[in-house]
Parts: sequence; C-alpha cells; structure tokens
Amino acid sequence: MTWTRLKELVETPLSGLTQPTRSDWIFALRTVSAGLIALLVAYALKLDHPQWAMMTVFIVAQPVAGMVLAKGFYRLLGTLAGGLAAVGITSLFGANPWLLVSVLALWIGVCTLVSSLLRNPEAYGAALAGYTAMIISLPALGQPHIVVDLAIARCAEIALGIVCAGVTSRLILPKLAADAIISRLKRSILDLAEYAGGAFSNGDPASLAALQRKLITDAQTLAEMRTYARLEAPSFATRAHPVRRTIGQLLWALSAARALHSHRRPKNAALIPMRSELKAFVGELSATPGALDDTGPWVARLDAIASKAREMPDLPNDNGSNDTAEEKVGTITRLTIAGDFAEALKQVMRGLDALRSPVSRKSSERGQPALVVHRDYQAAWRNAVRAALATLLVAVFWLTTKWSEAAGTVILVAVVSSLFAARPDPVQSAWGFFTGTLIALPFAFLVGQVALPALPGFGWFTLFVVPILVPAALGMANPRHVGVATAFAINFLAFLSPHQQMIYDPGPFFAGSASILVGILIAIGVFIVVLPADPWVTVERISQAMREDLARLCLHERIPRRSAFESLAYDRINQLMPQVQQTRRKGDPILGGSISAVTVGLEVLRLRHAQLNSAVPHETVESIGNFLRGLAGELLFRRPGEPQTATVAVARQYAASIAQRSDRLEILQIAASLRIIAAAMEDYPDFFAKGRA
Repeated sequence: MTWTRLKELVETPLSGLTQPTRSDWIFALRTVSAGLIALLVAYALKLDHPQWAMMTVFIVAQPVAGMVLAKGFYRLLGTLAGGLAAVGITSLFGANPWLLVSVLALWIGVCTLVSSLLRNPEAYGAALAGYTAMIISLPALGQPHIVVDLAIARCAEIALGIVCAGVTSRLILPKLAADAIISRLKRSILDLAEYAGGAFSNGDPASLAALQRKLITDAQTLAEMRTYARLEAPSFATRAHPVRRTIGQLLWALSAARALHSHRRPKNAALIPMRSELKAFVGELSATPGALDDTGPWVARLDAIASKAREMPDLPNDNGSNDTAEEKVGTITRLTIAGDFAEALKQVMRGLDALRSPVSRKSSERGQPALVVHRDYQAAWRNAVRAALATLLVAVFWLTTKWSEAAGTVILVAVVSSLFAARPDPVQSAWGFFTGTLIALPFAFLVGQVALPALPGFGWFTLFVVPILVPAALGMANPRHVGVATAFAINFLAFLSPHQQMIYDPGPFFAGSASILVGILIAIGVFIVVLPADPWVTVERISQAMREDLARLCLHERIPRRSAFESLAYDRINQLMPQVQQTRRKGDPILGGSISAVTVGLEVLRLRHAQLNSAVPHETVESIGNFLRGLAGELLFRRPGEPQTATVAVARQYAASIAQRSDRLEILQIAASLRIIAAAMEDYPDFFAKGRA
C-alpha cells in the first residue's frame, strides 16, 4: 500500500471535499511551523545545506503522529545506511569516476530490489539508502577526502528535520494512530453492516462492489496503523495482536455475507427466519447513531443468532432419495454461512472492545504463520534492473559530456526510478511528481531570486514563504492532491535553497532546475520503455500464489491456525487491489474470486480439523482426504478455459452421500463445507485455475 492511499484512508470522512477541514488546517500549520523551526535551528548550527532540514519536515509529514514517527525512523535508517555506503564506495572507488558511478548504480539497484520486496515504511527506507549514497558521493567526485564531512552533514540535517517533525506531530494537537484505529474499525463495522444489508436485500451490485473494495482496503489500513500506534506508545503492544485477529474476522464476515448473497434461496424454510433476523440486525445497526458506543447488546444478539444457526433445523424426512439429501445439505450449508457471518461480526465487535479496553497480559498466540507472505521477486528484479540501468546510463552521459549540471539529473533519475518503482502505476506517480516540481519553479524564482535578495532576513523569509507553503500543506492533507502538493513543497524548497544570505543569480538557478526536471522526465521514460510492467501479469502471479496457499492448506502435514490463513489472505487481496484497478473491469472477477478463496480456505481448514475428529467415521475421513488431494491438483494444474476436473462433482457427490448416511449435525456440516467449496469454484472457475502468467 502506498503512502498516498494510506493517508486517504486515515483522513476524516470529509477529506474528499474541496474545503479543507479543521484537521487539514492543523496539519498544514503544524507542518509549516515545524519546517520553519528546523530551518531556524539549521541556521543557528551553521549547517551547510539548511534547506534539507526543512525539506525533511515536508517529506515525512503525515496526518497521523505514528505515521510521522515511522517514516521519520526509516528515513533516518535509510540516510545512515546510504551515508555509510557513500563513504565506503567513495573511499574504495573514488579515484576512478567510471568505476565509482558503476558501483553506485549497482548499489541503487540492490536497494531498489530490497525496497520492492518490503512494505511501507520499510520500503521507503531501503529506497532512500540507495539514492542517498548517490546524493553524497557525486559532490565528492574527485575529492574523496570530503565524503565523510558530506555524509555527516546530510545525516545531521535529516535528523534535525525528523526530530522537528516528530516532536511537533506528537505534541501539537496530535492525531494518534491508536485513536485512528478505533475510529476506522467502527466505520468498517458500519460499512460491513451496510454491505450485508444490501446483500441480504438484493441491493445495487455497483454499490456492493464499491463497499467490498473499501472494506478490503480498510483491513490493510488497520494492519498498517497497528505498527504506527506501537511507535506512538509501547503500551499499545498488548492491543497489536487483537488488531490482527480482528482484521481476519472482518474479512471472514465479508466473505460470509457475500456467499449468502450469491447463493440465496428465498423459499428455503429454515433459512428465511435466519436471513430476516440478520437483515433486521444489520439494518438496525447501520441506522442507529452511536450504535457502537456500547457493543454489549449487539454482541449478545449476534451470539444468539449464531447459536440458533448452529442448531439442528427441521429437515425433510429421510426417504433415501438424492433430492432429500440435497435439501438437507443445502439447508445446513446456508445456515452454516449465516452462523459464520454472525460469529465473525461478533468477534469483530469484541475486537473493538479489546482495543478500547486493553488487557495488560500478553497474548499467547504469537507464533509465526505457517504460510509465507507473498513476495513478487520478478517485479522486484525488474525494478532493480530499471533503476540501476537508468542511473548508469545518465551517469555515463554526465561523465562523457562533463556537463556539471547533469549531476542533478543523475540524482533525480536515481531518486524517481527507485522511489516510485514499486507503485502500481509508476508513470502516473512520477508524472505527478514532475507536475508539482514544474509548478514550484516560478514560485521559487520569485521568492528566491527576486524578493529575498532585496529583503533579506528570517522575518522576510517567513513572510514570503508561509503563504506559499500553507496552501501546499493543505494540498498534502487532501488525498486527491497529495502527490502533486508534496512534490511542490519539497522542490519549492530545493529550488529556493534558503540560506541566510540570498543572492540574485538566475543562471545556476535555471541550470539546476532544468537538470531536475530533465531527470524526472528521463525516469518517466525509463518506466515506459525499459521492461514496462503489465499489471495483469502481476495479478496472475498473486492469484497463483493464492491458489498455492489453498493447495498447501489441503496437503501440508501441519494445519495452520485460522488467524494465520486469514492474515495471509487479506495481505494477498490487498496486493491485488491496486493492480486490479489498473485492469479496469477485466479484473473484477479476479477480485471476486479472491474473496471466494477466503471462503474456500476456511472450509478447507474445517475439513482438515474434521479429519482429526474421532467421532467422524473412517470412511468419511478417507473421503475428505481424497477430495482435498483432488482439489489441490485442480488448483495447481488446471488452466483457465479448460473444463473443470471432477473435483466439483466429487464434492457434491460426497456431500450427498454423507447426508444420506447420517443426520448428525457435525457430519452434515462436513457436507456443507464440501458444498460451499464447490459453489465457490463454480462461481469463479477461471480464478481457481492455473494462470497463464
């Protein structure tokens, strides 16, 4: 998930409006104030590049205090790593310019590779380590003895900006991640109730699809915010595990509601009362102001609904016919899904209570998941090659032409090609950065080349700069404009290059500005021409990883915890979201299939646990094992467009035979699990097939 998207999700509901909110104004004024403080301290310390301290404030500025601390922390780590790399590389290879730039390009490639395999903010720190080495080493070309001083100066300037941003974000009207988590979870519960209400009443498909996407993305937001909250206060550590578990329950509830919507049977006598009760519940929940201030009554009602769904219903008389068995299995299947929805929603509400009233003891469920988190190594290597190659080629041009200002172009190519490499649409992200940079140019010229040389001093600087940076910071607070506004603020300060003595010197100003703009355009060209990314290929790879997860659930000797699978599933789906958006409507079946994959995985886990139940007959255990082996083969080897194997037919056959042999509820629930898996695979046959990628 990108920082831009994350900021969009943690902002208040009114953040999409054109008028800035009170929160936006607080963020803008706090950011500008922190930047001025950082610059003033840099002046007092007589730092060589005081603008870097102020720029750092705007670079790490985020709406939530924990986000500032996280980005600042990893920016500091990345800067230190890049500084050490610059000193080492320059000391070893500084005597040979061609070898130096080659090693620096290789270092940028390695850092881009690592960045592409990590998530924000760790990914940001890795990318920063790459281009920081370039920023420090290039000015030391031919003068390797000054590289240590340059590294120390940059680290000091960056650290100063981080401290100013972090302290102000935590002390001046802070917006805390811990509070944002609770607020976001409450809104997610209400969104889930709205989604379920629409699903139970055959609501508008477009609205349901939009709510589904929002809920999936909110799940990842909660996971991200958990890390930031722990940075704000170590006391939040006891609540970190409930957050993760609650995310899985939220996704489980969404999957169950979707399954009830896809396989509704209004004339099913046993399901009609349950469906009506659930519909009334979610309608009342979403329509009651302050409903979640006290979850006790809602949890009690959900507990009663879930218990009722797990009771043995009145089933048709068993006359040994296939129709009777089919009706029994169908009834139990739908009641199982309804009970799952009620149970999952109840657990989400309990998770909300756990966040508001944390316990002091540590959770005992801290083992690592049995399934591995997805890493897209092919995309990571592509990003690394592009960044290293682009940086090397521009550096070769610089050394060949001996154009001094091309050093800025080399640096910008390294920055953009590594920083935006892992974005779903790097061209769009880089173009937004270019747009903000271009808009900043005339403002920086008027202030830095016209006004400040005539009216020097920090007071005049504040008078001229604040009216420009406050609107820029307001734009940074608006998700629609955050990319362009952030680029504007950062590059306005870079072009301005504030020092205590400002002079009129337009030649170097325009030469340096041109090198920056050209560097961004070259990086955009690299994204377009060199190993261009195909979002559909990435979608296929992630989908294949989800199918392999399900196959592993079927075959692996160890049965992973339910929470481990849920955690991995929402991670996969969140990675699919931005890629699917690039494929437009072509990707909608993939997103729907990924949600169904959660249902399939949970039912596979139920079947695996049923195999260990001594009360289950041996022949049923064998049937489950045969089915799971067949399902794994279907997931791993069948390709889209090919006819389904006998797996779905076998699932229905086993379900019917199991229902004919026994009326015990635990046995009928095994049949229900088989039916749920078969239905999901029939709904999305191509998703549950080996992709073409």
